Amino acid sequence: MASAAYDVTGIGNAIVDVIAHADDAFLAANAIEKGAMTLIDSARAEELYGRMGPGVEVSGGSAGNTMAGIALLGGKGAYIGKVAKDQLGDVFGHDIRASGVAFASAPLLGGAPTARCLILVTPDAQRSMNTYLGACVELGPEDVDEALIASSQVTYLEGYLWDPPGAKEAFRKAAAIAHAAGRKVSLSLSDSFCVHRHHAEFVDLVETHVDILFANEHEIAALYGTDRFEDALEAVKRLGKTAALTRSEKGSVIVSAGSVVEVPAEPVGRVVDTTGAGDLYAAGFLFGFTRDLPPAVCGRIGAIAAGEIISHVGARPEADLRALIAAKGLL
Repeated sequence: MASAAYDVTGIGNAIVDVIAHADDAFLAANAIEKGAMTLIDSARAEELYGRMGPGVEVSGGSAGNTMAGIALLGGKGAYIGKVAKDQLGDVFGHDIRASGVAFASAPLLGGAPTARCLILVTPDAQRSMNTYLGACVELGPEDVDEALIASSQVTYLEGYLWDPPGAKEAFRKAAAIAHAAGRKVSLSLSDSFCVHRHHAEFVDLVETHVDILFANEHEIAALYGTDRFEDALEAVKRLGKTAALTRSEKGSVIVSAGSVVEVPAEPVGRVVDTTGAGDLYAAGFLFGFTRDLPPAVCGRIGAIAAGEIISHVGARPEADLRALIAAKGLL
């Protein structure tokens, strides 16, 4: 691709993750929907936080995790997201910059506090997320740095953020800037609930503004109104765009230039926590994509990154991702 200052710039919900273990009984007692992402208000956030066991706190958010993954793979990434001028906002900014990602978004002064996601991980490695968006919802088109987007090979949009009117304007503005500069736009569908909630808008976004689509099999099925992955895959093929569709232990299916490639999942000794698996898969794929690697290789790097992240608690890598892919002969 044409020379650029950054490989990928991500736009998403700037959230501090609080991750703790819990059993199914805890989920039931606290009316938490297992395996889903549920939006909560500040009162519910305080209540759940008080009931959770010991946890790990780290800057997160789906696109934030992806950008950290790209940086740890050796890529150049930047991030646009809204935090408040408070303690958690400072934690988020320091943490994401420490991972090697450029982050210069202006903080929100006054108003809602920095967002946080309370994540309960059950023994079967399923994660149930309870998210208080806080300052995230204040992100708008004024936060989109035109020079940054124009100088990034790919702009990566987080589907979770597609809710407030200002965020929708920010996405459309970023996409227009990227395409005017001859760059690519990527979207993660994020969660089936996002697809159902904004179905018509997501279909338009994918068909009109997106070049590279990320989705798991449930999300892509929801987008095309089917319960059969095969039918959704046929619909994706007709789009004529690049798509990476993840299927957990079944690996991933990549559609590119009319061809379909199946990539196996990376073997993992024990699945501990699936938080961030899709985020890190996207990081690996985009790292390869911005280096003009073949789709199968992009998917393989994504699978390796996802395999590392599900082997421990948390959505940030603990192993050297670059060393892992180098050991497989992919660098």
